[in-house]
Amino acid sequence: MSDLTYSDDPARLQRDRVHGWLASSYWSPGIAPALVDRAIAGSHPLGVYAGDRQVAFARMITDHATFAWLADVWVDEDWRGRGIGRRMVQWFLDHPDFAGLRRIALATADAHGVYAALGFQPLLRPGRYMERLSPDAAAALAAQG
Repeated sequence: MSDLTYSDDPARLQRDRVHGWLASSYWSPGIAPALVDRAIAGSHPLGVYAGDRQVAFARMITDHATFAWLADVWVDEDWRGRGIGRRMVQWFLDHPDFAGLRRIALATADAHGVYAALGFQPLLRPGRYMERLSPDAAAALAAQG
């Protein structure tokens, strides 16, 4: 889709749109705008634009040496089904800042096929992974079932 622009300029992000998307997601329902701003500030964000309108967002959290976490991949509902999410992930995989990383991780409830096509796979050693949830995050996940 040559009519789309992929940009990692944080100043270009339409923060209200990004916040709206993330606040309506299953992984960060109701997230506060200030928390979205902090998350963006601590990561490498990517926006996709159709003209002046942002239509997608993703971000990578990384130490730029060995590990990265792909997060908040979102495509506006009107733009889904066009491969934009896959191209955003590929953009990160091709970016020189992420070349040579030993591990890029992510979590998804519903886009396994998108990520598998780009080389992601289920954990080889899930017994080695642990997580620590805040009480609010644990309660939200418990409520989801």
